[in-house]
Amino acid sequence: MADNSANTPALGTLLTAMVTPFTKDGTVDYEQAAELASKLVDDGCDGLVVTGTTGETSTLTDEENLGMFRAVKDAVGGRAAIIAGTGTNDTAHSVHLSQRAASIGVDGLLLVTPYYNKPSQAGVRAHFETVASSTDVPVMLYDIPGRSSIPIAPETMIRLAQHPNIVAVKDAKADFIAATRVMAETDLLFYSGDDGLTLPWMALGAVGLVGVTTHVATRRFRELIDAINANDLGTARKINFELQPVVRATMTRVQGAVAAKQILKWQGVLPNSIVRLPLVEPDEAEIETIREDLAEGGLVYS
Repeated sequence: MADNSANTPALGTLLTAMVTPFTKDGTVDYEQAAELASKLVDDGCDGLVVTGTTGETSTLTDEENLGMFRAVKDAVGGRAAIIAGTGTNDTAHSVHLSQRAASIGVDGLLLVTPYYNKPSQAGVRAHFETVASSTDVPVMLYDIPGRSSIPIAPETMIRLAQHPNIVAVKDAKADFIAATRVMAETDLLFYSGDDGLTLPWMALGAVGLVGVTTHVATRRFRELIDAINANDLGTARKINFELQPVVRATMTRVQGAVAAKQILKWQGVLPNSIVRLPLVEPDEAEIETIREDLAEGGLVYS
């Protein structure tokens, strides 16, 4: 395995899986997306995932996805890696989106495990290899069995690591033993896909985080990752403890995009907290719980 600790990965170390802002009439607000991207990078992100799960990609049209890639690239391209969420459960569709994203000039592709179809591991491997071979853009695999219904098995990941374009994994599975094996046997760069597990993931060898809470506590997560990379475990633990209520508010009370947009509205970063069906905005009881969590973390909004 390569030692990745000394160099900053090309895809970054602190990546936010961006929300997709909408106008009051429900159309994509590309201007707000560009402003949000700029703020996230100014506050410490060196990578952005555009139209992933938190970006509500499943309810966006192809042209809306591509419009988001363009808007974010135009806003922060050259200052941060732009990772386009182009994975679907349809291999041909994923190829099409990936090729279109490549033509826009994104820095990477996020490919989620095919969901709903429940393919075999041979099918999972063939899907990823087919999409990865369709462009020259680096690929980050997204292992999230809670949404896709199937994991990427360690053996499959080790085989996929032989593909020259497959370079990274966003892990939302939290199988540390399996991931340790893959990291030991390959050069794949692992990213925590769970905000609250950033510290243990990086202690095992992950290079960073693809997060949602990073919308609302960007600078604090930057400090956490920098402390871990500086081998300052005491500082890292302190920041990790302080961030837990904020992670709880953003990730556990309602769906991540719903919570992130609500908090960004309170912060004055977004003008509204509109999401697309089947997502809905939080009800009063959920809002109160989120407020309580944030207050515990030192964040109070009226």
